Amino acid sequence: MHEKEFSITLEEIIREFNLEVIYGPEGFENLKISHDDINRPGLQLAGFFEDFDPDRIQIMGMVETLFVRSFESGERSACFERLFSKKVPAVIYTRSIEVFPECIEMARKYNVAVLRTNEYTSDFMGDLIGKLRVALAPRITRHGVLVEVYGEGILILGDSGVGKSETAIELVKRGHRLIADDAVEIKKVSDHTLVGTAPEIIRHFIELRGIGVIDVRRIFGMGSVKPTERIDLVINLEPWQEGKHYDRLGLENQYTNILDLNIPSLTVPVKPGRNLAVIIEVAAMNNRNKKFGYNAAQELSERVLKSYEE
Repeated sequence: MHEKEFSITLEEIIREFNLEVIYGPEGFENLKISHDDINRPGLQLAGFFEDFDPDRIQIMGMVETLFVRSFESGERSACFERLFSKKVPAVIYTRSIEVFPECIEMARKYNVAVLRTNEYTSDFMGDLIGKLRVALAPRITRHGVLVEVYGEGILILGDSGVGKSETAIELVKRGHRLIADDAVEIKKVSDHTLVGTAPEIIRHFIELRGIGVIDVRRIFGMGSVKPTERIDLVINLEPWQEGKHYDRLGLENQYTNILDLNIPSLTVPVKPGRNLAVIIEVAAMNNRNKKFGYNAAQELSERVLKSYEE
């Protein structure tokens, strides 16, 4: 699927953070937020607007409030008018700070929502930025299965009928967790991290040929499923091809590019008699070892070279 821009409504943010609505113009709940960053308008209240992005939510903390409180009412009105005239999406006060009448006056004049939370400024900003980055993250949907194995998010890819869903069920029976089957929605939540989830309509369901669709959560319990997981390793399943070269030592680093991020990957050939669930468990543990700096293939190679030198 093509990557596209996403947005989140102000109503969703208000509901997520239980914000108090001090003033809201008609239809403000449907305002769409498409920027994943926010701003504390200290410089803007002082009149400096160079390189100012008016599409960001504005946060009024204690520092900004004390600064504006030092002004006379007329100057205070001018401060807020300069800010609200830029048509910012919303202004949010933190720490249950009392909102200046001049602020509400200018909010009404320029139809800008004013909201409030009792959270500390830094805590609220961190939570809000995290929410926005997940909600607005670039994303694609891939045909595959996402499971959590020993804390590693494993994305299993392969053609239809190769055994992805059957392998996922075997892993669930062995105590691991299912995130998504058939369609995996992948979000790029940072420059280094991909997170996968299932579309809401098929969440917790899995299709097994010959049986049909089953609800993994109801059959195996709540501990068998998980809503989201970081993608740490991609495993490509393919039918065994006689004569094809497969990496037997693991010295060759393979990667799968998803949303411009290179994720470590493996190609696992499938044929009767191979226990794919066990293979994926070992792959997950081996991937964790590599993260901590241990590579079994490299150690074996070094031992072999050392034995020749002796």
